[in-house]
Amino acid sequence: MLLFKIQYMLCERSIKVKNILKLHLSVILLFIFLFLVGSKSFAQSKTIETTGDVLLFTLPATALTGSLIAKDYKGTWQFAKGFALNQAVTIGLKYATDKKRPFNNGDRAFPSGHTSTTFQSAAFIQKRYGWKYGIPAYVLAGFTGYSRINAQKHDGWDVLAGAAVGIGSAYLFTTPYQKEHMELTFASDADSFALGFKYKF
Repeated sequence: MLLFKIQYMLCERSIKVKNILKLHLSVILLFIFLFLVGSKSFAQSKTIETTGDVLLFTLPATALTGSLIAKDYKGTWQFAKGFALNQAVTIGLKYATDKKRPFNNGDRAFPSGHTSTTFQSAAFIQKRYGWKYGIPAYVLAGFTGYSRINAQKHDGWDVLAGAAVGIGSAYLFTTPYQKEHMELTFASDADSFALGFKYKF
């Protein structure tokens, strides 16, 4: 009987030790998991912010160079006017409101400059060249807005106001692109005249 009690106590201790080891191992694995996920989340967050910063330059550059490549100089001028107005309104509002950024990350948060710039470019592309090109541009502009919230530089109101300023700036100056398909010519001399019509497909 005494032998049975000793075996029972040793077995009980062994179970407790195993449970404690399992618990410690679980806690250690949990901390490792949280560290890895936390590190990955920080890295992902930094990547998202960097991508938004890159889009700040690539969307306007795409809109401008796209109109130049298409030899759409009227569109280039419309983009330039919308871009200048957008920057003036955005910077003016930033200084006029002087709203604090979330988590004390600085001043002049309202409206988001990244968002207003990318949405101005996206709205120009959409209104000038159609939804076929506008939808991807708006998706990228929306991602830029998300990146500013994710980086804790802006709240939703800052981003929403930036989008409104950007779209409004573009829509104020941009007209749909009409490629000239038809040409009407006229020539005359003393005895005759000629009327020509040319259509390009």
